Amino acid sequence: MEFRLTDEQRQLREEVRRFADEEIRPVATEHDVEESYPHEVMEKAAEMGLLAPHVPVEYGGVGYSALENAILTEELFAADPGIGLCVSSAGFGAEALMEFGTDEQKERVLPEVTAGDAVMGSAISEPQAGSDVTAVATRARKDGDEWVINGSKMWITNGTVADYFVVVCETDPEVDDRYAGYSQILVEADRDGLTREKITGKLGIRASDTAELRFDDVRVPEENLVGQRGMGFLQLMQFFDETRTAVAAQGVGIARGAAERALAYAEEREQFGRPISDFQAIKHKLAEIHTNAEAARWLTYRSAWAVDNEAGELTALASMAKEFASRVAVDAADEAVQIHGGAGFVNDHDVERLYRDAKITQIYEGTTEIQKNIVARELLDEGF
Repeated sequence: MEFRLTDEQRQLREEVRRFADEEIRPVATEHDVEESYPHEVMEKAAEMGLLAPHVPVEYGGVGYSALENAILTEELFAADPGIGLCVSSAGFGAEALMEFGTDEQKERVLPEVTAGDAVMGSAISEPQAGSDVTAVATRARKDGDEWVINGSKMWITNGTVADYFVVVCETDPEVDDRYAGYSQILVEADRDGLTREKITGKLGIRASDTAELRFDDVRVPEENLVGQRGMGFLQLMQFFDETRTAVAAQGVGIARGAAERALAYAEEREQFGRPISDFQAIKHKLAEIHTNAEAARWLTYRSAWAVDNEAGELTALASMAKEFASRVAVDAADEAVQIHGGAGFVNDHDVERLYRDAKITQIYEGTTEIQKNIVARELLDEGF
C-alpha cells in the first residue's frame, strides 16, 4: 500500500513549522522558566487557525482530520512541548460537544474557542481517580432545573485559564453497573463555588497551565448536561483512541526535535580535533534515534488513518502508537542530552527541556502500563 501526504498536508506541515520556528522557539525557555502561559503566542495561533482546528467549519474550525492534527501536533511539539500543548489543548473537551452536545452548546462555545476568545478544559482526573476513571467521586445531583456539583479535580490542563470545562461527574450513584452512572456536564469557569489553584513545580511542560479544581455547590442549568445522562464513561471511551493518537503525535514531535538537535550539535561539537559525529558511538546514537522517530511517526499515522476511517483495529493501534511513540520520545531526549554532554544538562540548550517534557507522554491519556493492558485486552478479545 502506497501512502503519501497530499499537497495540502505538506503545505500544512510547512506552515506550522514556520509558525513554530518564528513564534514558539524564541520564547520557549522564558515560558518554561517562568511557568507562564503564552498568551501572545495563543493570539497568533488563533490568527493562524491553529486552535481546535478539528472543529467543523460551521463553528469556526478548519475540520482537520486526525492525520492532519497529528501533523500539526508533531510540528508544535518538535519546537516546544509546553507551548505546543497550550496550542493543541485549547479545545480540550470540544470533542464531547461536537459528538454529544446540543446545537445551543455547540453554537455558544465552539466559535469562541476557535477564534481564540475562550479556552476549554476536560475535567476527568481526581486525587483518587487517574487510570481508574470509574473511581470518579465528584457528584452532581439534580435540584429542580439545575445540577449542583461537589468534588474536586486534579491535574487539569488549562485549569486556571479555561473559560469552559466538560466535567465528568457521578450523577446516578445507585446504578450497579460500574460503567454507568457517570455524566459529562458543561461548566462555565465563572460559576459561583468553582475555585482553581495553579499547580507549579512540574517536571516538564511548564508553559502549559495545570490546576486543581474545587466544586462547592456549583450550580449549572440542566441544559448543560452533555449528551445522555449516565453515559459519560462510554462517551469518554469513544474519544480515548483519538486523544491517544494525538499524544503519540506529541511523542513523535519530541523525538524528532531531540534527534534534530542532537544531529546539529554532534556536527558542530569537536573533541580530539574532530566533530564528535565522526565517532562511531555517536553515529550509532544518531542512527537509532532518527530511525525510531521515523518508525513512531508511521505507527502514529497508521493510527490516525484508523481514526479517520473508523477501522475496527483502532483501539489497539492507538494504544500501540501512544506507548511506542512516548517511549521513543523519552529515549530520544535521553540520548540527545547524552550527546550534548555537560552542555545538555543546562537550559542553554533545548534538549534539557525536551528531556523533562518527554516523560509526561508516558503518563497522561493513560499510562504506559494501561496502554499495554489495552493492547493485550484487544489481542485476547477480553472486552473492558
